[in-house]
Amino acid sequence: MGVLVWLIIPLIAAGAAVVYTTWAARDRRAGDVAEVAGYERFREAMQRSHSGSGSV
Repeated sequence: MGVLVWLIIPLIAAGAAVVYTTWAARDRRAGDVAEVAGYERFREAMQRSHSGSGSV
């Protein structure tokens, strides 16, 4: 029985490693497009509000 436990431990560790590498290698660029677009809108709004404010 003890031998089976010692064989199961590396199998569980290998499974956890596969799950972690799959999670770590996921495509995270999908959210970046929306964030960059939001940042561009923010910059445009800030430029519009400062361009017509006159002297400071």
